[in-house]
Amino acid sequence: MIAASGPRRRVLLAGGMALLGARAAQAVRVRPSIRHVTLLVGAAEGTGLDASARMFAPLLAHILLGTEVTLRNVPGEGGMNAIRAVMEAQPNGLTLAWLVSPSLSARVIDRGGDDPVLPRLRLIGAVEREPVTFVSPIAAPLESVQDLIQRSSADQDAVPLGTPPPGSPPHLAALRLQVLAQTRLNIITFPSAAAARQAVIAGNVAAAALAMSDVIGALRDEKLTGIGIAARRRSDVLPDVPVLEEAGVPLSATIRRGIAAPAGLTDEMAVRFSEALRTIAEDPDFKTMGQTHGFLPAWMDGPSWTAQVERERADLAKLWAIEPWLPSSGG
Repeated sequence: MIAASGPRRRVLLAGGMALLGARAAQAVRVRPSIRHVTLLVGAAEGTGLDASARMFAPLLAHILLGTEVTLRNVPGEGGMNAIRAVMEAQPNGLTLAWLVSPSLSARVIDRGGDDPVLPRLRLIGAVEREPVTFVSPIAAPLESVQDLIQRSSADQDAVPLGTPPPGSPPHLAALRLQVLAQTRLNIITFPSAAAARQAVIAGNVAAAALAMSDVIGALRDEKLTGIGIAARRRSDVLPDVPVLEEAGVPLSATIRRGIAAPAGLTDEMAVRFSEALRTIAEDPDFKTMGQTHGFLPAWMDGPSWTAQVERERADLAKLWAIEPWLPSSGG
C-alpha cells in the first residue's frame, strides 16, 4: 500500500500478506537497527520509472523484515539529480536509489565527465531488464524496421520516428539504429515516454522507440503494432513481435533497473541487500508480475552490473563523438 505524503510515499505491507512465493518467505534482514529505507527515484510521479519503483518497493519492504521503505521522487536532469542525491547520502544503508542503465552511463557522458559519478556509487544489483521496442500505429503500420529505416531516411517526406527525451535509453537506441543504417533518420524527441506513445497511437509519428513496459498495454489492446524488439532473441513477454536482427539489423538495446547505494556502504550491508534483491528477482511470482507489466526478472549482481555500466560508458562515448544526443556537454 502506498500512502500519500507530499513528494514522499510510504510503502507499507499489510501484515502477513504474501506478495511473493515460498522462496521469498525465507526473508533476509539487513540489520536490526535499520527500520526505514528511503528509495530515491530519478523521475516524476506517474512516469514509467516511478511506476516500476512503486511495484518493486513493497517487495523490498516484504523481504527486509521490519523495514519500512519510502519512495522519494527526485526528478531532473534525466535522472542525474537522484544520482547525485544518493552519492551525497551517508553510506549507512538508509538511502538507496532505483537506477537505470544505460541512463547512468549516458549521464556520465553527457555531463562532460566533470562529476566522478561511478566511483561514488555502489551498485547492489539489477533485478529487471527489458528491451527497447519499436512500434507503429495500427491504422498505418510499417512492415518492418527496414521499412522504417527506408522511409524515415528519405530525402523528401521522411516519416518521423518518435522517442522519449534526448539521452533516454530508447533515444539512444534510435541513434544507434541510425549509425547501423549509415543514414540519418527523422528522429523527433518528446518530453516523456507517455507523450511519445500517444503521438504514435494518434499517428502523429510513423513509429516510436519505447521501453517495452511503456507499450505493452497498447500492443495488447491493439492500439499499436510491433515493428521489432531490440534484443538478441524474441521476448517471452511479447513472443509474436520479431527481433530487429530477423530483419538484418543487429541492434540490442537492453534497459536494466536495480538498486544503488553510496560508495561507502559496508560489504556486510551490501551483501544483505544483494541477497534480498536476488531473492525477489528469482521468485516465480515476480516473473508473473513481469509478464503483466512488460519486463523480465533478471538478476545481475553488483560487480557484474558495474562492469556492464563501464562497457556501456565506453560504447556511449563513441556514440557521443559522432551523434551527441544533447546540444552541448552541459546540456
